[in-house]
Amino acid sequence: MLRKLKVLIFIIPSILIACSSAESKRIKAEKKQQITDSIRLIYDPATADKRIDDFMQRLHTRSGFNGNVLVARKGKIIYQNSFGWADHLHRDSLQIDSQFELASVSKPFTATAILKLVEQEKIGLNQTVNEFIPDFPYEGVTIQQLLTHRSGLPNYIYFIDEIWKDKKKGATNKEVIDLLIEKKPARYNAPDTRFLYNNSNYMVLAAIIEVVSKQSFTVFMQENIFRPLGLKNTAVYSKADYEKIPTDVIGHDRVFRRSVVQNFLDGPVGDKGIYSTVGDLFLFDRALSEGRIVNKALLDSAYMGYSDPVRGVFNYGFGWRLYKNNGHTVAYHTGWWHGFKNLYVRDLDNDITLVFLSNLVNGSLNHLDEIYEILDMPVIRQGAYNSRGEYIE
Repeated sequence: MLRKLKVLIFIIPSILIACSSAESKRIKAEKKQQITDSIRLIYDPATADKRIDDFMQRLHTRSGFNGNVLVARKGKIIYQNSFGWADHLHRDSLQIDSQFELASVSKPFTATAILKLVEQEKIGLNQTVNEFIPDFPYEGVTIQQLLTHRSGLPNYIYFIDEIWKDKKKGATNKEVIDLLIEKKPARYNAPDTRFLYNNSNYMVLAAIIEVVSKQSFTVFMQENIFRPLGLKNTAVYSKADYEKIPTDVIGHDRVFRRSVVQNFLDGPVGDKGIYSTVGDLFLFDRALSEGRIVNKALLDSAYMGYSDPVRGVFNYGFGWRLYKNNGHTVAYHTGWWHGFKNLYVRDLDNDITLVFLSNLVNGSLNHLDEIYEILDMPVIRQGAYNSRGEYIE
């Protein structure tokens, strides 16, 4: 016993020193990365690409784009700007670091969090939801099917709209899942039958993250994704936690006279509910490109298409819509929710990043062909290609 005690007395300080050293290295690496990111975010408007600026000015004045935009090439910002109001009622101007509801642009973040847990061997892509939520009423649904929208689950947004009583109080993910367990609405189809884009998939993924991590989705994302990557202006905001979401940017529906009131559907998160800035989305792109979140093999799997391409080019991976044509890959995601409409595009081959965050829902983001031409990259737009993958002028 005395000998064991002596060994423990020797080992415990060594373990503490090793842990302290590892933590010290982590903090030092994060501080070094913060300096790098601060330099990356430096932008001089005098160096703006005039062609892009001319295009954006027209998009604002003619097509009604209201929001923030950032364009980067090979890790350098070549254009960024703010257009219009954060809140039309109070005539508050947008700032470049204004936080927007990302809507479905939240999904790449949720997918990344899942892949991080996969890398840590806490989740397996072929595990079923029932292994984490035993009473889940839809058997045979895997993590991968949730990620790729091939689960066939019912869409909770339409389901709880009819039965949620307090329309002002945000529902939590657990409350929504409890309702699915109780009511058992019919699923759309059997698992892995077809691609069907559905917010339920990513709401359930966020709930699984909470079960595995024993943390709220909000805390897990802050501690494991946002803070380590230096995303200082990114957070999860749920109406289940806040009476009023703490952001100054208000969503507007087509005309400025109508601001969109947030309600109980702004409670569930994972499918939406992440708020961020154009700068933080640029930093997220850099972290992904540099492999600072998950390993390359997992990232490559995220950029694979798991369904039949639409019109020969568009598909869906793990949290990313995909353009794949002639050996060219673009990972992107759109977002549209309660007065916000967004587009996040990452040209993986040419290393180009485009971020459009808008708080006025109109058709302005459907008129971006010219900027794609300026940047010499594929046009990312529904209906842009025929069945053979040829661009339609």
